[in-house]
This record gives sequence, C-alpha cells and structure tokens, in this order.
Amino acid sequence: MEQWFISAKKADFNGIARHFGISPVLARLMRNRNLTTEEEMRKYLYGSLEDLYEPSLLKDAEKGVQVIKEKIMAGKKIRIISDYDVDGVSSNYILYRGLARCGAQVDYRIPDRVADGYGINEHLIDQAYEDGVDTVITCDNGIAAAEQISYGNGLGMTFVVTDHHDVPFVEKDGVRTEQIPEAAAVINPKQEDCAYPFKNICGAVVVYKFIELLYDAFGIGRREAQEFLEIAAMATVCDVMILQDENRILVKEGLRRMNETKIRGLRALIDANHLEDKKITAYHLGFILGPCINASGRLKTAKKALDLLLCTEESACRAMAEELLELNSERKEMTRKGEEEAHRYLEETGQMQDKVLVIFLPDCHESIAGIIAGRIRECYNKPVFVITRTREGLKGSGRSIETYHMYNEMVKVKECFTKFGGHPMAAGLSMEESRLSELRQRLNANAQLTEEDFVKKVHIDIALPVSWLSEEFLTELDMLEPFGNGNQKPLFAQKGFVITGARILGSTGRCLKMFLRDEKGYSIDAIYFGDTSLFFQDMENCCGKEETERIKKGLSSSVRMDCTYYPEVNEWRGQRTMQIVIKNYRFSCKKDIA
Repeated sequence: MEQWFISAKKADFNGIARHFGISPVLARLMRNRNLTTEEEMRKYLYGSLEDLYEPSLLKDAEKGVQVIKEKIMAGKKIRIISDYDVDGVSSNYILYRGLARCGAQVDYRIPDRVADGYGINEHLIDQAYEDGVDTVITCDNGIAAAEQISYGNGLGMTFVVTDHHDVPFVEKDGVRTEQIPEAAAVINPKQEDCAYPFKNICGAVVVYKFIELLYDAFGIGRREAQEFLEIAAMATVCDVMILQDENRILVKEGLRRMNETKIRGLRALIDANHLEDKKITAYHLGFILGPCINASGRLKTAKKALDLLLCTEESACRAMAEELLELNSERKEMTRKGEEEAHRYLEETGQMQDKVLVIFLPDCHESIAGIIAGRIRECYNKPVFVITRTREGLKGSGRSIETYHMYNEMVKVKECFTKFGGHPMAAGLSMEESRLSELRQRLNANAQLTEEDFVKKVHIDIALPVSWLSEEFLTELDMLEPFGNGNQKPLFAQKGFVITGARILGSTGRCLKMFLRDEKGYSIDAIYFGDTSLFFQDMENCCGKEETERIKKGLSSSVRMDCTYYPEVNEWRGQRTMQIVIKNYRFSCKKDIA
C-alpha cells in the first residue's frame, strides 16, 4: 500500500531561477530538499572544498593529534583497529596512509566478523599488548568500548578513539548521561559537547579531518590529504550518510576524482566491474564497488579489501579485485536464499503482523543479516531485526524506518543484549538465545508505531508532463547529483497514460519496456525495473484479465496508468531517445475514445 504526495513547499521559484541562472523547476527541486537560504542553495549547487568545516572544531581532535604526534616522535608502536565494513576499511586505509606519511611506526588490525565481532575487544587489546603496541587508535568504532578501553588502560596502553556512532547513554529521571570511554582523546561529532557543526559524517571523514590536523602538526600541507577524498566519498555513500551539507561536497569531489584515481587497488576494482569507461556515480559506489569491499569482511576477512587498497603492484591488484568480485557474487546468492527464508519464517510463524519484525534465521551467515533485514524492511515498511545463531550465541542486525529510532528503542530493552550499538536507522546486537522471545515481546510492547507508519509514503517533487522534458533539462538535473540518502533523485509524476505496447526484456522477468501515450497524444518510451509478473497481476486485479491480455498483445485497452518517474536519455546503436524510468504505478480503467 502506498500514499502519493506532491510536495507543496513555497518559494519565489522564478526569483531563485533568475538569481542562479537555472530553471524554475530546478529551483523548486532545491526547495523540496529543504534548502531555504541563498547561501544553502549556493553551497548545494556550487559548494567546494573551501566550504568544508574546520577539523579543529571536532572535540578532542587537537588533543588526539598531540597524543599521536608525541608517540610518533618517541618511536612508539601504534596500531589501528577498525570495523570490517566499507567505512571501517576506508577509515583504516586513510589512517594508515596518513600516519605512515608522518613517520609513524604503525600497523593495523581489522576484527574478524565471526571470531571477534564488532569493534575493539579484550582479545585484540591483549594481542596488541603482547605485540609491544603502545598506542591503539580506533576508527569507525570505540565509542561503545568503555569497558574494553578501561581494561587496556590498566595494561598501561594509550587509546585514541575516532568514531561516528551514537554515544551510549544511561537515562535516569528523564536525564541522559553519556558514557564516554576514558581514552586519551575521544573524537566523535555525536558527543553532546562537540562543537562540530555537522554531526552526520562517517568514520572515514572523521579520520580524514584528523589526518588534516596531523599533517598541520608535521608541517605537511593539508592539500596532500585530498588524495583520500575518493575513499572518504565511497565510505560516506556506503555507510548511507545523508548527502547534505559537507557530505555532499565531499562525495561530489570524490566522484570527480574517481575515474582518474591514483589508488591502484581502487582502479583495479573499477576495471574488474567494467566501469572504466563510465562516469562513476554514487550508485556505483553504493551498489557495485562498495559491496565488493564489504564482501571480503562478510565472507572472508576485510584485510583482503584493505590490502587491495594499499597494493601498488598492478597484477596483484587485478588478482585481488577479481577475488573480491567473486566473493560478492557468492554473497549475492547467499542473500537471495536468506531473503526467501526470512519471508518463509514470517509466513509460518504469523509474525508478519508484528509492529517490529524479529526474524530468527539460525543457519543464516551472520554477515548478511543486515542486508536481509534491509530487504524485508523495504517489503513491509517495518523495523526489522534478523538474528542468527553463532558459536558465541545469537547475533543480529536491524534496519529501521523513519518513525522508529532503533538505537533508542534498543536502549529501553538493553537487558536483552550482551552487546549492542548503532544508529536511528540501523543497529547490531549480540544476545543469549534464551532471551529471543522476550526481545520480540518487549520491542513490540514498547513500539508506539501505528498502521499509518507502515504505509509507504511516495513523495513526488512535481507533477511534470513528459512533453516538457528535453535533453537540456536532463543536463540541468545533473547539477543535483550526487543522489542518495538525504538527496533523493527527483521524482516526477503524470496521470492517465495509455500503454500502447509492452514487452519483457531479458530472461530475469525484472525489466519491462513500454510505449506510452499521454492524454494529449504525446508519446514516450518507458522502462520499469521490478517484478513484471506482479506488475501485470496488479493490472489484472484492477482492470481484469481480458484488458491485461490486450496490453500484452499491444492492442488498445481501457487500462490507464498513473506513474512516478525519472527521465533519462537512452542510447542504442548511436541513437539517442528520451525515455522515463517508472518508479511507482497505479492503474485505472477508462475506455479509449481516441
């Protein structure tokens, strides 16, 4: 079930258009993205690296730099410990390269997803201590490791935390108190008393800022740190950070450099995915390149991905990139099977009526629980936890909806977990199997969600007739990129299309080519990517089997389709034609009087 809404934000669109030399449609699209001031719009359209915030605004950043500088100057051994996802691998890469550039005696460890779990733990601290490591610097983890860092302090080690996850807290009488690890420095913009203006940066951007300050301390120009922008951009997109404010600038700049990257491992990964001749977009980062990096941490060890990024020998880079590509293919097949099992679990248990879905897949590989949770969330538009059985007990991942702050809700039932952490929209957990039923019961009892929250909201930017489209307008739309979380690709809509022809392309049944004519007689090609059998079933439910069969045969029918869409240029054998990509559809019946 869907509800369609057309945005109705007000502004002087003609005035904005004149000021920036753009169309009123583009001005409306910017306003729909909650841009209100001239400065916000300027930064959105033309923001550059000069518009990024000063790294020293990060609480403890300068203190951390001083600690690390002293350790480097004293020749102390420093170890980086990161997470095993794209953001963790990216953060580790930037820190390792940056610290080495400053002359540090530095190495790195990435926890094994299965053996170690998320983040720093006592085993990794013991290992570092035995290896003679003096200082541990975390990235993309550490903010929830107060006990572990206290243990390490007891061994006489020094800790610097760089992270971006929500800060753990205890709440008493309505007052929240943050639980900050007792490290030499804790650098995380989410801390309440951190003055950094933009809180929604990923772990890799936190360490990018840290390295800028470290380069200052060693007399190295900050400009040199820009060689890490491609990696920071990939981490930002893959960790689903909102593409607003400085994230938008960082990703835009990183993408601009991507096709000419000097990072040979990244170049090899681009080539392995046959993207060498394509303009790299945020889509490629989030759905093609990033998953290859992630696959190593999911199925083998994330060290493989980091080794690729650090590799400088071209033939070795090619071999490692191909291995990650194969791992990602294996991960895709495991995910497909896991998604089928999740749907079967909900059907057999009858739990799909729950407000919060807690799905127990004991044999699922723990590394893909989050991906499956995301797929099920998309299907039901409900918060989802997918929990699996491991050697150490149960582990799981959650994916949420806008109206459900997943981390805060987990805090309310923290007794159910042995370990947990995350964001409003995603989380990870460990727990004992005996508490699984209690977790499901308490999460659902606490949930303040209503049926309205489960209805998918489709926010349409503009009801725009397809006859208005042109290649010049599509070129102008490029100014809105990169698209992603917080800066969605514009969505247009038009009612009353006649479908004059339709055919399924390929063998997967997930690509439908259509030929449309609007009520004024304007014709345009359309493409729909999705379950085509469901598309025709929806048509049949609305208009009947006979009319649906007429559509399939290219005959005139009473079927009318309203749709939301995004326009693009289709290039085929040297020919360029305008087409629309259909995102949402709904049918009605009306006799064709043409």
